[in-house]
Order: sequence, then C-alpha cells, then structure tokens
Amino acid sequence: MTIKTYSGIIPAIACPFTDDHRIDEPALRRLASWLAAQPGIIAIMTNGHTGEVFSLTARERALVTKIVAEELAGKIPVISSIVCEGLVDAREHAQMARDAGASGLDVMPPHHWLRFGCRPRHVISYFEAIALVGLDLIAHVYPAWTRASYSTATMSELAKLPYVRAFKCGQRDMNKYAADIAAVRAADPAKAILTCHDEYLLASMVQGVDGALVGFASFIPGLINALWEAVKAGDLTKAMAVQALITPLKDAVYGGGEPTGEAHARMKAGMWLAGVIENPAVRPPTEAPSENELQTLRCALEHAGLLRR
Repeated sequence: MTIKTYSGIIPAIACPFTDDHRIDEPALRRLASWLAAQPGIIAIMTNGHTGEVFSLTARERALVTKIVAEELAGKIPVISSIVCEGLVDAREHAQMARDAGASGLDVMPPHHWLRFGCRPRHVISYFEAIALVGLDLIAHVYPAWTRASYSTATMSELAKLPYVRAFKCGQRDMNKYAADIAAVRAADPAKAILTCHDEYLLASMVQGVDGALVGFASFIPGLINALWEAVKAGDLTKAMAVQALITPLKDAVYGGGEPTGEAHARMKAGMWLAGVIENPAVRPPTEAPSENELQTLRCALEHAGLLRR
C-alpha cells in the first residue's frame, strides 16, 4: 500500500512469542488487527526495538513483516525497521522487507556508529543504498548523547532527500529536538516529524510535530491517540488529563528512564494484564519483570481503567 500520510499515530508493534521463544504467528496477527482497528492509527511498524528486533534473525524479521502485511492487506500500510551495519546487508534487508510487503522503511543508524561515530557523508551514503529498493524512508533519530546521533546540519541534508518522507525523532534533549525540528521544516516543510519520546509524550507533541511513532502505542494506542487529538485541538486541559493517565503507565514501563529491553518486557507484561496479548514471553537474554514490577503495572492499569487480569 502507498503511504499517503505520515500524520497520526504509528505503533511499533511488539512481537508475541510462544513459551519456547518462537514467533507466535496467530498472536501477531491478532495484535496487528487489533492495533489497526484503533482510532488514529495510520500504519504499523514492525521490527522496532519494541518488537525485540535484536533477538530476531534476518529471515525472522522478514517473516514478521510478511505476517503483519498479509494480515493488514487493504487496511493500513506496514513499515519495517532496517537494523544493519553496512550498505550491502542494509540493502538486502530492505529488499527482504519490500518483498515481504512493507510500504516504507524506518532506517536506524548502524550500531557500530554508537562506538565509532560517523561522518555526515556516511549517513547520506547509507540512506542512498537503502533507497535503491524504491520505498519511502523514515530517518530514525537516536538520542543526542549517542555517537550515532545526527547533527542538526545532517538532519537538514536528510530532509532534502526526496525519498526521506519522515523523521522518527528521539533526541531526548529538548533543546536539540527543537533545533532539529526547525532545521527540517526549513529544508522541506512537507517532511513529517514524528516523536518517539515514549516517556514524555505530551512535552514532545506540543513542539509542532505531525504525530508519534512509538512502541508505547502497541500497549495503549487509545490513550496516545486521545492525547494527540487533544494536542491538535489545542485543548491543554484535556491533554494534561490524558497525560495524567499515561504517566503512571509510563513510569511502570520505563522506570523514569529511556526504553530498554527490560522496559519492553514490562510493556509486554502490561499488554498481557490489559488483555491485549495472551502471552508476555520475551526472548532471552531479555528478562521478564519481577513480581514488584508486575504489581506496579497492575496499579497503573487500574488507575487508567485498563486492567483486565
């Protein structure tokens, strides 16, 4: 499917597993269909951090995209993240995602950049290689404190590339976030800017963005869309009331910090407690939450009126 707009909410879908850590295809199909039916959802993204992408093989990543794309055919488009280290494997993964039914690709920076950094030309070359498969690209922007973070000048150059349609912004530095938004808008106002600040949604939504691409929307899509609708309407009172329901859930999942493997395990447990999925299993070495963490999730879900177990 062609992605006509990037304005709205895009969940980064969790990947359900069986107890022996295999991809649970029926559960993944149910979750994808449930998310697609929620108000405000414009697309689904597979193979994000929330989908435990680092525990999946290349074939499994393509399989997850294929399952979700088949399930949602004719409903909403599917985006797949590309998580690779070099130009050749990135192009191969992109081709596999396209053949599996993806309509767009979320491009994460190669993770060796986290240690060694990169030059601006490296970034452009990486996007150019992936763009050869002919799909829309979303630039996944890493936190400002990492060496894989794009400079504001690089953000501006990426915005000028015709195949880069949107930015998944997770700078986790509000000063740089604001500067990067301004730079992208100046370079090409048509490019969409989506917050991926799961842990402070309201503060990042009111910066003039176009929506959110967050794993948290795999858990509480209704609340996140309600928050977005209040922000768009300029209703700060309502937005703060919705955020007051989200905050305890955010604290229970993220613990006051950024997303991590264990945070995604807590989110899966929350999805299980809310009746969204039937099995909260995660793949090792990610660890399941403790009983104390489960109790915190129960309290947060009860506060939001979402507790089902």
